Amino acid sequence: MADWILSVLMLAGAGLLAGGVYLIRTGKNRKQGILMLIASAVMFANVAIWTVPTPGSDSQSGSAIPDRPN
Repeated sequence: MADWILSVLMLAGAGLLAGGVYLIRTGKNRKQGILMLIASAVMFANVAIWTVPTPGSDSQSGSAIPDRPN
């Protein structure tokens, strides 16, 4: 489940990045484009924070989000 959430977050960040660049380059709504770029940077930073390995983690992927026990 955690992998799915991180994947959706990355896709949303990529969409915001592309939309922000488009708005800035066309000059339609520069302020909204800049805000979209900031929001995508926040999303990418959140994914980076959640995937950093912790000192006590014993998984190779290093995900900080624990999986649901069986």
